[in-house]
Parts: sequence; structure tokens; C-alpha cells
Amino acid sequence: MLSAFLLAARFFVMGDGTLALVNAHNDEHAAVHYRRKDGTYDPAELVRIRHLVRSQGDARETEVSLRLVEVLSWLQHTAGGKPLVVLSGYRSPDYNQGLKAQGKAVAGGSLHTEGLATDLAFPRTELPRLWHRVRDLDCCGAGYYAKEGFLHVDVGRPRFWEATTSRVDENLSAGNARMFARTEFDRYAAGEGMAVTLHAITVPPVLIRREAKVAGEALRVEAELPEKDGCYEVGGSGAHLRLAGARPIRRAAVVLSTCEPRSERTPETVETNPIEVYGTDTALEGRERTPSRAARTR
Repeated sequence: MLSAFLLAARFFVMGDGTLALVNAHNDEHAAVHYRRKDGTYDPAELVRIRHLVRSQGDARETEVSLRLVEVLSWLQHTAGGKPLVVLSGYRSPDYNQGLKAQGKAVAGGSLHTEGLATDLAFPRTELPRLWHRVRDLDCCGAGYYAKEGFLHVDVGRPRFWEATTSRVDENLSAGNARMFARTEFDRYAAGEGMAVTLHAITVPPVLIRREAKVAGEALRVEAELPEKDGCYEVGGSGAHLRLAGARPIRRAAVVLSTCEPRSERTPETVETNPIEVYGTDTALEGRERTPSRAARTR
């Protein structure tokens, strides 16, 4: 059974368990307590977030990313505690393609279409400071749109840009070039299995080997997916894998391998975010006393 301490510290970047949002298009508000005192997440409160950030074009909804929820909670309180004003949350693929067809500056493989990104309005005087704060976390995507008055925040690969350097028109995700993976959490107990989701797949299918590595340790990959030549056949973004439990490790990424044939620019390896795996509660508590980079930059 997981310790209460580990449950309360599942991510490297976390808010205080509360989040207040307002939808800029319809003035809908939601103030939620998404994380319980024991560290578990409240499904009913997550549904409220999911509904508020729904696709504006067709009202479709998708699963809430816990990682994104925690980053948004952190950002809300870093910005002063007022509700975050959501300009764009989830975008259904159809709606996103419609915007692109209208000549809007949206990416074809946008993380908005996977429920991993939000565009948030802030007073223009606050934008530079908040952009740099998110950049300093080294966990996320941070886009600064000074003229438009908003920040783009996502939980994809750590990177940052301004409106003039976004390169949206270059379709950088084409051909699976920017495939990545995310574990459900950042921190695990030794022997605990890990759920992993694949993202930014633009040319399916992708074949994934049945063995992954983390810090030199081999982990068995399991999935309820079709198999081809001993590999799992992934039909698109959002596919879920499960990894066998790892031994205690310091921060390291899980590395998945793809199989041949590889379509277009499909990479040979796909990495997750860094994770940590703890042994005893004593070891966990001793290591957790060291402030994170995010805490030191506050």
C-alpha cells in the first residue's frame, strides 16, 4: 500500500489541490477541490474541470490530464490566486482542423487535441513574469503571446517560445517527428506498475517493443493492443501501455523503442518525463526534504 506521503507528492510540480477556472467564452465558473486530503483525486471534481475546458466548437470533452491540472493549480496561485481565464482548453480534432482551414495559427498536431494544453488570459503586465516562472519549472511547454494577451501552457516536452518563434505553420509534428510519452505520475513506489500514454502520433500505426528501459533496467511493457511481429501496434495518440514495477531510481526517463517498419519520421526511441521510484518510506522522506528546482525559483 502506498504511503500517505507518496500519495501527496505524486508529481514534481503540484498545486494545493484546488483550482478555480472561468471560461472566457461563456463566463462559466468552476472552483474545485480536485485532490482529497489523503492525496487521491476526486473524479467528480475532475469532471467539472473537464466540462469547463471542453471544445468550444462542438462541446466535445476528453479526459482530464492530472499533470496539467496540477500545473494549472500551481500557476493559479503563482499568479495571485484569482481564477484562471481559459481562452482555449480541449479542442476536438475536427474543431482544430476547422480552425486550421480558416487560416488560424493552430498546429496540426496540437496538444490541445489531446487535452494536454490550455491558453490562459492574463494582464499583459503579468505575462513576462509568469512565462518565465513556467519556463523555470523545466516540465512543460510555455508559449508567450504578448500581443494577444495570453500564455499557452501544456504538459508536453519542456520547451518555450514566443508568437514570432512558434513555427506553427511548419507542422513540426508531421510524420510522428514529435512523438512522446507521459507516465500517469512522476513518483512511484518500488514494484508499483506504471501507466504510460503515447502522444503526438500523426501517422499511425506505430509499433512499440514489448520491453522498455529506465536507468539501465529493463521493464516489461504490457498493453491491450493488437500485436505484429512481436510488437504492439499503436493505432493513434492516447494509446495506453503498462510497465512492470521498477526498482528504486533517481530521476530518469522511461525509454520506449519502436519497431520496423517505421513510418516517415517515427523516432527509434520515445521518452517519457523523468520519474523517481522510491523504496522505503524512510528513504522517500529523506530525499523529499531537498527542495525541487521549482521551489528554489520561487
